[in-house]
Amino acid sequence: MRTYIGSRRAVTAADVLELALGTPAELWLGVDGESEEDQAARLAAARDILAEDPQMVDRVTAVAAEAIESYAPHLLGVRELTRPTKAESRRVRRAA
Repeated sequence: MRTYIGSRRAVTAADVLELALGTPAELWLGVDGESEEDQAARLAAARDILAEDPQMVDRVTAVAAEAIESYAPHLLGVRELTRPTKAESRRVRRAA
């Protein structure tokens, strides 16, 4: 299955994120081992982008919220709690 955002093909999850936001994720997250000078330049570019497009913060927040909603239960091993049946409740009371 192929994924397209607009007319661009997204091959990886990073591609999807970049096409959804319009900027590479590294601009916002940085890269390992970047120098202080590179970091300052990256943050200055990010500030310029946000100044030109203030609604981008809302779009990024929405993308992050959707990702958390979709993947957090799987990543954190969260399972839905169910009420014990009457038989299970009796078994627990007898064991105590």
